[in-house]
Amino acid sequence: MAHGNAVAKVSIYFQKTFCCPSITDFKEAFGLFDRVGDNKVAFNQVADIMRALGQNPTNKDVKKILGDPSADDMANKRIDFDAFLPMLKTVDAIQKGTYDDYVEGLRVFDKEGNGTVMGAELRIVLSTLGEKMSEPEIDSLMQGQEDENGSVHYEDFVKHILSV
Repeated sequence: MAHGNAVAKVSIYFQKTFCCPSITDFKEAFGLFDRVGDNKVAFNQVADIMRALGQNPTNKDVKKILGDPSADDMANKRIDFDAFLPMLKTVDAIQKGTYDDYVEGLRVFDKEGNGTVMGAELRIVLSTLGEKMSEPEIDSLMQGQEDENGSVHYEDFVKHILSV
């Protein structure tokens, strides 16, 4: 019972932190993922709900927030809205990458020092490092970004991805 009271107090705190209409929207979105009807969702749905609510957490961030559960726990453990809301606030507070962070990261691949990276190399990076992207996702992101030589001007590319 003590844990439940603590979660309820934290939930009330975060309800005051978020705007009231948002809480209703959050709860409604959360409910759409409840496939059992017990006002809970599986751990493996938490990231999807957060993304549906406009956040963009990495899978690693979500697992960390959930306490690094096993694959079995991800599929079988369930969480209610009062426990979910503080997690949403945590994801919202995670430092977002800035324009300069992304440019600096891509500058590492600029072998000529001319503000470009090879599109093929960028595709490999996007498909193999960090949150790996699928080929269709990469194609969509890269559409219109390569010049006639297959190079990508990475400052323009970063502006593009931050605007999407």
